[in-house]
Amino acid sequence: MRRLCLVLLFFTLVPPVAGADPVRVGVLQFGTVNWELDVARRHGLDTGNDIELVVVPLSSKNAISVALQGGAVDLIVSDWNWVNRQRAAGKDYSFFPYSLTVGGLYVRPDAGIRHLADLKGRKLGIAGGPVDKSWLLLQAYSRQQGLDIVNGVEPAYAAPPLLNQLMLKGDLPAVLNFWHYGARLEAAGMKPLIGVKTMLAGLGIQDPVPMLGWVFSDRWAKQHPESIRGFFAASYGAKRLLETSDKEWQILAPLTKAKDNDTLIRLRDGYRKGIPRGLSDNGQDVATQVFTVLSKEGGKRLVGEATALVPGTFWQGLSSEELIGEYAGR
Repeated sequence: MRRLCLVLLFFTLVPPVAGADPVRVGVLQFGTVNWELDVARRHGLDTGNDIELVVVPLSSKNAISVALQGGAVDLIVSDWNWVNRQRAAGKDYSFFPYSLTVGGLYVRPDAGIRHLADLKGRKLGIAGGPVDKSWLLLQAYSRQQGLDIVNGVEPAYAAPPLLNQLMLKGDLPAVLNFWHYGARLEAAGMKPLIGVKTMLAGLGIQDPVPMLGWVFSDRWAKQHPESIRGFFAASYGAKRLLETSDKEWQILAPLTKAKDNDTLIRLRDGYRKGIPRGLSDNGQDVATQVFTVLSKEGGKRLVGEATALVPGTFWQGLSSEELIGEYAGR
């Protein structure tokens, strides 16, 4: 906690750019969010929208949520289920789409795993813990396929980078990991077996789902209406550059820590697939369907006291579709 406070103190002492409103963004030190923010700042998309991006690097997902709740940062990237839990507990946080990409199930090519049924009796590495959303969706999907994956595999919960290491060493035949770790696995020769998008489709959910989004306090948004609009304009402008310019990815290569060009290309393509599109009410309608599945699978351990998608969880102050359309025309 002392280290967190020192980091936050440093960033609060950084003087704002004249004429621009500072927007403090909490990020994981090596998270993918840094890629987008780097592009936004290098191209002046922040100052061009009358804001100054103040990036606050933090050491863990927990530290990020603590920083937001303590008022040390204005925005973070998290999932709408966390926001919904907070809403159900009386907090005023809201969610705006950041990415559609989540992750999937990857297998070693020499493990003899061609179908979900082949996982029976095998170890399965799982990122995010027992109530990770991808794991819960996989449980529901496998049940639809007539399989009891919960009792059929030996779960091994671990941090995403450790799971990759164990798989590449041959200690794990299969892992359920986040998309950017999956991209690195594919570059190393591992094979994708099933993605979260396929799981959702198998559960009758066809529309795109924004599982990750920008999270912020409604009160802050109301107090800084121009800042939040400027921030989202900068964010989606950066998405447009990352979608259309391969050169941007070459510049970003050191930040992505891609070991080779193949890895960089897979990270680029995975990011581009996740750019929010086709969302109705910023994803609120489809999230209602997903909540039903997740609450049934994860119970209170996942959704807290929420019994439904709480009004206000999805911010409607701007349309992600309109932002995408605006930058697609440039």
